[in-house]
Amino acid sequence: MRAITIAEAGGPEVLNWDEVPDPVPGEGEVLVEVVASAVNRADLLQRQGRYDPPPGASPYPGLECSGRIAALGPGVVGWSVGDEVCALLSGGGYAEQVAVPVGQLLPRPEGVSLVEAAALPEVACTVWSNLFMCAGLRPAETVLIHGGASGIGTMAIQLAKAVGATVAVTAGSRERLERCAELGADILVDHREQDFVEEVRRATGGAGADVILDIIGASYLDRNVRALAMNGRLVVIGLQGGAKAELNIGALLVKRGTVSATSLRGRPADEKAAIVAAVREHVWPLVAAGRVRVVVDRAVPMWDAGVGHSVLEEGGHVGKVLLTV
Repeated sequence: MRAITIAEAGGPEVLNWDEVPDPVPGEGEVLVEVVASAVNRADLLQRQGRYDPPPGASPYPGLECSGRIAALGPGVVGWSVGDEVCALLSGGGYAEQVAVPVGQLLPRPEGVSLVEAAALPEVACTVWSNLFMCAGLRPAETVLIHGGASGIGTMAIQLAKAVGATVAVTAGSRERLERCAELGADILVDHREQDFVEEVRRATGGAGADVILDIIGASYLDRNVRALAMNGRLVVIGLQGGAKAELNIGALLVKRGTVSATSLRGRPADEKAAIVAAVREHVWPLVAAGRVRVVVDRAVPMWDAGVGHSVLEEGGHVGKVLLTV
């Protein structure tokens, strides 16, 4: 089969479409014939030599895919060859085939094409596990989503609205903010020109955000704490603004706030399976009903994955960038 390999740490040009050994599904795994994958920030970091795959994971990039089951490994029940699926991966999605633990497999949602389904597993699992399983977002609460036009952001807006939350977002242009509003965002903040702390406080009558979903990290830490409401929960899932910052514990104590930091890729298989099961129970019905839709910026051929990486690095996209086989 062919897969995207990384010749050496570097820019998009180091990605190559090469012949590699075929994967073989092990105990409790299925072999998926890949139709599409998607570009995630973790893929860019892996290409740059800054984020190695977890032990035992495929060396190829790609944290999600969609396709058809080509073979069943020993012990697999409940799935059949030919089933149309999508999957959460620890790696290996940038390939013609990938072996997937059965607990990380999802059926293609009704009303979504097989190619579009590749845009769902990583963002749905990330958002559900952080906004709901970790932060416990509830109806009538206010959530601030940084990077509202990203793949994570477009999913988070829709799921938060589906449970009855008020949604504030940050983005880097009026055009991207307008797309967020189309998905249901209530409070729009252009981070180039506005202070999100002031804007969120103003929009909430001084209360602040009950939950903040942050992809930036260090450079936003102090402002995120200041933007929190009483008993607010800050969940950090990205480090685009750096990894180290000083935390004002006094300000956090006054607000009885909490700060959590999570990642998905390196979690044990049983934890991933629990998240995938929760997504299938809670998110898939919303997708099938049309209340949560797939947001795809563009699709490019898998062999030209460097173009997809460049799109993410340039930052003008809305939603997911797909790679099609």
